[in-house]
Amino acid sequence: MASTSASATTFKSFETMPISSNNYGYSHSLRPNTNHFLKFKPSFSSNFLSLSVTRKLPRRKFQVESIAAPTESISGFEEMVTGTQRKYYMLGGKGGVGKTSCAASLAVKFANNGHPTLVVSTDPAHSLSDSFAQDLTGGTLVAVEGPASPLFALEINPEKAREDFRSVSQSNGGTGVKDFMDGMGLGLIADQLGELKLGELLDTPPPGLDEAIAISKVIQFLESQEYNMFTRIVFDTAPTGHTLRLLSLPDFLDASIGKILKLKQKISSATSAIKSVFGQGENKPDATDKLEKLRERMIKVRELFRDTSSTEFVIVTIPTVMAISESSRLCASLKKESVPVKRLVVNQILPQSASDCKFCAMKRKDQTRALSTIENDPELCELTMIQAPLVDVEIRGVPALQFLGDIVWK
Repeated sequence: MASTSASATTFKSFETMPISSNNYGYSHSLRPNTNHFLKFKPSFSSNFLSLSVTRKLPRRKFQVESIAAPTESISGFEEMVTGTQRKYYMLGGKGGVGKTSCAASLAVKFANNGHPTLVVSTDPAHSLSDSFAQDLTGGTLVAVEGPASPLFALEINPEKAREDFRSVSQSNGGTGVKDFMDGMGLGLIADQLGELKLGELLDTPPPGLDEAIAISKVIQFLESQEYNMFTRIVFDTAPTGHTLRLLSLPDFLDASIGKILKLKQKISSATSAIKSVFGQGENKPDATDKLEKLRERMIKVRELFRDTSSTEFVIVTIPTVMAISESSRLCASLKKESVPVKRLVVNQILPQSASDCKFCAMKRKDQTRALSTIENDPELCELTMIQAPLVDVEIRGVPALQFLGDIVWK
């Protein structure tokens, strides 16, 4: 049975929960006083940046008239926030279930609990900018205004990465492929292929480019000094299909590179015998070295995705039979890839009410039936279920995200 503090089908009565905001923060009935969370002017520096951020919120009301208040569930946030070792949290699931809001609210919660945090969107259709009500486009780190500790956001930009790759290829004279084929003893064929202008293929993004760029970013997180300060990295992943390709890519590349290296070894042994007859020297091992390094990096990423001490995948869904069925298949795929998964967030739960319209009564009946399928699902029943309420306003901006985070991540 899914782990919650009470039955998944039992809910508290409907409650009205007024919320007000000013230039410094907000308060609501779930917390006695949180006005301090925007009274700050953090200043920090490291060996790669120095900045000072001052939060200036517009003078407007953020008010939630009411929320659907489900039976209180415990997400185990204390475990998630404990320790200074870097941890990665990947939130994913079916499209439209609220992955971005949950990921952004978790990132804000980490930052407000003292962790320098980075939230990364690997979804080609980014919505982090909308969630934070701040322009985060451009494919570079952007400081999010509001939380007490440093919070940065990054929307991975495949178009920018493709332009960078094209620029590097042109600045090197387009010799990367030729050098590689020279190293395999196939320089003559490379000369002939050069006439085909294969570089023009870069104008059409290949399948899996988004996932490959996301993997390259993960490698940067592991190796680059620029990201050393972050103790929590939250991924807002693409819908299920994209995410499964992302998680399986390191295995695929590892196997592919292994086959290429074996092929290269066989060809090299044949060509070296011929070259020795004509007194030619050995080829430079640059191409092989680069492939070996890439393979080692892929192994690092694969191990990171499967490391139970530093990585966790959080499935986000909504209480419909269709969404939960897809979440079950996602959970099975994650287990097959040996990716740690412990928590299931069920978003947009309606409240119990003494008087209901016919639509609300039917909707709640459907949700109750869907929640019962989680308890009986062999893949999902062992996960910790976190029930997230339906609110009557759009969750946008840091105050709203902290409000949601205080409800969901307990």
